[in-house]
Amino acid sequence: MTYTAHLDTFARDSLPPPEQWPELIFELPELQFPERLNCASELLDAWVASGQGDRLCIQGVDVSWTYAQLQAQANAIAHVLVEDFGLLPGNRVLLRGANTPQLAACWFAIQKAGAIAVATMPLLRAKELGQILDKAQVSHALCDERLSEELLLAQAQSPVLKSLCFYHSAAPDGLEARAAAKPGDFSNVDTAADDCCLIAFTSGTTGAPKGCMHFHRDVLAICRCWPPHLLKPQADDVFIGSPPLAFTFGLGGLLLFPMTVGASTVLLEKASPEALLPAIAKYRATVCFTAPTSYRVMAPQVGQFDLSSLRKCVSAGEALPAATRALWKEATGIELIDGIGATELLHIFISHDEAHAKPGATGRPVPGYRACILGEEGQVLPPGQVGRLAVKGPTGCRYLADPRQQGYVLNGWNLTGDAYLMDEEACFVYQARTDDMIISGGYNIAGPEVEAALLLHPAVAECGVVGQADEARGQIVKAFVVLRPGHVADAAMVKALQDFVKAQVAPYKYPRAVEFCSQLPRTETGKLQRFRLRSDLLKAKP
Repeated sequence: MTYTAHLDTFARDSLPPPEQWPELIFELPELQFPERLNCASELLDAWVASGQGDRLCIQGVDVSWTYAQLQAQANAIAHVLVEDFGLLPGNRVLLRGANTPQLAACWFAIQKAGAIAVATMPLLRAKELGQILDKAQVSHALCDERLSEELLLAQAQSPVLKSLCFYHSAAPDGLEARAAAKPGDFSNVDTAADDCCLIAFTSGTTGAPKGCMHFHRDVLAICRCWPPHLLKPQADDVFIGSPPLAFTFGLGGLLLFPMTVGASTVLLEKASPEALLPAIAKYRATVCFTAPTSYRVMAPQVGQFDLSSLRKCVSAGEALPAATRALWKEATGIELIDGIGATELLHIFISHDEAHAKPGATGRPVPGYRACILGEEGQVLPPGQVGRLAVKGPTGCRYLADPRQQGYVLNGWNLTGDAYLMDEEACFVYQARTDDMIISGGYNIAGPEVEAALLLHPAVAECGVVGQADEARGQIVKAFVVLRPGHVADAAMVKALQDFVKAQVAPYKYPRAVEFCSQLPRTETGKLQRFRLRSDLLKAKP
């Protein structure tokens, strides 16, 4: 039997059967991993062990920690989890909070204890949290006290979540008080390289969450592929950005990648475009990670701040319009580094550096990965033809006990759900999504999930939700709504429906546009034809 440090084997038992896995390739010398590996040892402890523990590691509001201080905090929290809450290797620990140094310390504590981090978006409501608790059989949770309400509601419906501890709390049983009583050293669990260390949830087109299972070696693999070859970070870099650590884009870009080279990061609780620019100036940040939408909003305001420290800017989370690339370069002189990643593959797998940026193109496969365009029959398409983007490398899709695994993997390739073409220069050019996912302002939003929320309103008879092209956000959520008799289709009803959705699901998912209609296009069997709604939107464009 393969070695595992997990005493709770739920994750290993819930992996898809091996024949449904994508082909994993480890061709680069730096991707040859030992059988036993703990990512916290490599990313955090190794710097202290090499005598560089006094390097600045992480900053937040009124917090500035060196690598040694982050290590001590993570070690103390690991003791709390194991000694106070009986955490076993392999248990799942839900994380709930905005980007802060304490959230990062909790993440590393979970890795040190050999458990599995299940980070969640701060905006999720009790219903969404409950789905994750149930799917991942989460037994423990570390939560920012300011976000306790929805998690407590979810816990009331979850028989599995037994241990809940709040941080950013002054309570005597809060995480800070508990950690203060613990030692600053901890013996990391000797995990296997293929022990699961995180489950990242992404919404599918049905709205049902899919848990993407990633191993300790996966965390290190993404650190050894895209960053050294395309980002080329330096030890004196200061990283900053907007993506939450619950997004794997944020986890890599704002925590793992800076720590790979001994650099530092700034974690902002609120990183709107209006807040990001002054923060770059304040912290003298050198590397910025955010979505195209943010770069577009920030560009006109660049002259109001001293951004002379900034040297690299990374765009991901949604397709980068050529106009946004040009706007940012004109404002700052910096060429955006574009990339596409997926929660299923953990981080960026197609990208470019500044020297090889090409307007409208995402780039070429990151060293360590391969990519091609597949046709409907699974055949590789020649340059210039639009098809399904297919990727393979050292990371890949392993859904947690989910039949949708078979739809994501085809003949060893990961099918990302994106339609692409490869041009004559072997650059990959984004075309559209191939499913019903709406990507708005860097967020993935499942149309059917918004439909389900709308249908709970007493005025809604039926509805259909699709993405509508939007210059600022890439796409916005648009709802086509058929009202029940006796209700008025006016501006007041639009606002009522929008507010209702915000109260049901994460607020960023609400429909920014609502169109009332008398009927929706359906098949003979009654299935909603969303493609016809999208087609009508295209026809309506001026």
